[in-house]
Amino acid sequence: MKRLTEITEEQTAMQSVLGLTNVFEGLASMRIAQVKDQVLSSQRFFNELWAIYSQIRVNKQFSYGRNDSDKIIDKDLFIAITAEGGFSGDIDQKLINWMIQSYDPNKNDLIIIGHHGALQLTQLGIGFKRYFKLPFHDSNINVAPLIDQVKQYRSTIVYYQTYVTLMVQDIKRIELHRAIEDASQHADRDNQIISEETYIFEPSAQAVANHMESTMLQITLTQTILDSKLAQYASRFRSMRSASEKADETNQSLKLEFNRTKRYVADERLKEVINGLRKAGQAI
Repeated sequence: MKRLTEITEEQTAMQSVLGLTNVFEGLASMRIAQVKDQVLSSQRFFNELWAIYSQIRVNKQFSYGRNDSDKIIDKDLFIAITAEGGFSGDIDQKLINWMIQSYDPNKNDLIIIGHHGALQLTQLGIGFKRYFKLPFHDSNINVAPLIDQVKQYRSTIVYYQTYVTLMVQDIKRIELHRAIEDASQHADRDNQIISEETYIFEPSAQAVANHMESTMLQITLTQTILDSKLAQYASRFRSMRSASEKADETNQSLKLEFNRTKRYVADERLKEVINGLRKAGQAI
């Protein structure tokens, strides 16, 4: 049986764990709310931008902001967004396994975001063209280097984690140009056509349209990263909630064990006193 001091030390440790998990749980919850607001804000900006862009664009498909002179690699680019650390459960492993089912090095180049995913690909012996760290901050994310890579390929497919509910996260696959087209469905439509006949463009309407495409591409990529981070925060919240519940259960068990041990010690002392009195009586 454990000593009372040992049980007390374990109780103190469990209280510390319980306090830490509650703090991390609260931080994850706060980050989730902040990222949700940011995603909604960027979506509104995207809608406003698309409304203007759709008036400039005439009989032209979305071209990722590329110029006609840009050379295109005849491959599809895969982008996988994973966690930076290993504290993400098994969702990164599911995402990587799903992606490599479609991956063909002869047809695809691969860019990985997040150290955890890069580590898993290395363990599987799968090479990747570029690796980017998952941005630490949730605002002012610089995706320019990623856009430079996207513009070199005929099409891009993004694999990322997605937030369903606070306790449920999933993985998703999107074709980037379709994601932009789908997002545009929520934008207000305007029948007015903005052309060089009625407006002055510097340096040209094509250059302005390309710049808007790059901006919308930036918004879409940023949102996929934020959605992944949202899912990761939710996963951390779930992990902290589970750890907090286990710590609380352990703490309750330690309380019962402490009370039982305390009663046992008191009973043993009482027995010693009684036995001592008996021996004293027999001696007299």
